[in-house]
Order: sequence, then C-alpha cells, then structure tokens
Amino acid sequence: MPRKSLPTRLAATAALLLAAGALSSPAASADAAPGDAYVLTVTTNPAGTNYAERYVDVTGTVTKADGTPAPNIPVTLQEVVRFTTWNPWGDPIDPNYYEPRDLGKPVTDANGKFTIPDVDIDHATGSSLLNVQHQVEITASYDEDGNPNTPQDGYFADTTVTANTRSSTVSYSVNKKKVKAGDILTVQGKVNLPQGVEPQGTEVFLQTYWEQESHVKVTAEDDGFFVLSVRVSSYDDTFTLRTAPTDLYVAGAQQALPITNTSLPRK
Repeated sequence: MPRKSLPTRLAATAALLLAAGALSSPAASADAAPGDAYVLTVTTNPAGTNYAERYVDVTGTVTKADGTPAPNIPVTLQEVVRFTTWNPWGDPIDPNYYEPRDLGKPVTDANGKFTIPDVDIDHATGSSLLNVQHQVEITASYDEDGNPNTPQDGYFADTTVTANTRSSTVSYSVNKKKVKAGDILTVQGKVNLPQGVEPQGTEVFLQTYWEQESHVKVTAEDDGFFVLSVRVSSYDDTFTLRTAPTDLYVAGAQQALPITNTSLPRK
C-alpha cells in the first residue's frame, strides 16, 4: 500500500505554515511569536508506549497572544507514523516519509483546552513496516480562515510519542559463501520474534547491491521460516537480510551475510 508523500502529509497538517515560518510554538513553549494572535500547544500522557500499553491521552491548549484562553477553537489532530527514506546516494531529499492518520477535530472548551482520550499509538494500515521509526508524531493545527494558501493565520504544534519496542532476530544459512555472476544464491532461515508474537506475515528482504535496499523479498511462514533465492549479478556487492515484523512494537532485524562475489573487479 503506498504511503502518503511529504507534500500530502504537510498539506493535511498546515504544510504552508512550515514554508512561511508562521508556526506557533510547540508544547514546550507557550510564548506567542511577534504578530501571532494565538499560541497552540499539544502533549500526550504518557509520553511513551510499549507492547502492552499502546494508548495515550492527547491534550493541548489554545491561548490568545496575551495568554488568555481561546474557547471554541477547532483543532485538527493527526497521528503520523514516520519512516526513514532509503537514500544511499546522499541526495538532498527529505530523510523521512510519512503515514498520517486523522484523529479528529476537537474544539477548545471555555479554558482553551482540548483533549482526545485513548488514542491508539500504532500502525493503522497494512503497509510494510520496513524502515519504520518508533517515534510517532502527534500534530495539532489550526487555521483561522481554513485556507492553507494564507499561512500567516495558521498555527501548528507537535509532540512525539516513543513506541518502545521488543527486539527480534533472524537466523539463516546460505548454500554458498563464494558466488559469481549467474550463480543462484539461496538463503533460508527463520525470524525469531518475542514470545507470544506470531511470526506470520513478517517480511524478509534480501539486498544484493548497495544502491537497492532489496532485490527480493518473501513473507515468513506461520512458523517463521523463509527461503529466498536470487540470481547473482556481476555487480552485486552487498548481501544483507532485513526483516519487517507486522507489529510496530517489534523491532526488525538486520544481518549482513558472509557472501563474496568473485565476479567483482579486484580492488
């Protein structure tokens, strides 16, 4: 399933505010910037989650520039799961890509406060969790006229929830450690997840070349076992296994393989 790109995510969370620098202060600060009519903050309780406890209360405030509460303000809240962009070339691109999920639009009360209780900090889609980050972002935004093309009247704040993970490993065997162009390299192994976590659905990726994160991938069987086969090319120089469990709270594993491609030019 394709993830939403950075422009899509920022359009949904006051992207033009970032470009114009017309952002209010995040939760750590409650001071209005010069010219701002409001200050928007957002925070969560607790600040971190884990495998067994995945819910937080999202709260925040909207105050006027003089510090008095701003009632009846609709605040748009999103949960954003972030991923690390694969970029071995060092290109000047966004190091992250994003999967946003709308949480709702609460309205501030007479004290300028808003809340959404029991927000599930988790991965809500069926997309791959390869390269997922475990710092989940909660964003809050308010645009006075509802028009993103006038960012001077928009406000944005965010906070991060740490999703504390359980570790996993991957064990493997290979049919040969020295290969040449045209050989079939076969890797078989098992993903080892924490007790009580089903390995079914865990993705296993095999990288063979430094520019490509994966050449082939499979999904582990119900018992965690997998088999990968690939035809070696003359330029294959990086042999690495990566796994992506289906649970945000289980970290993937990475394992470099002791494979030498004798078809590569000698250094």
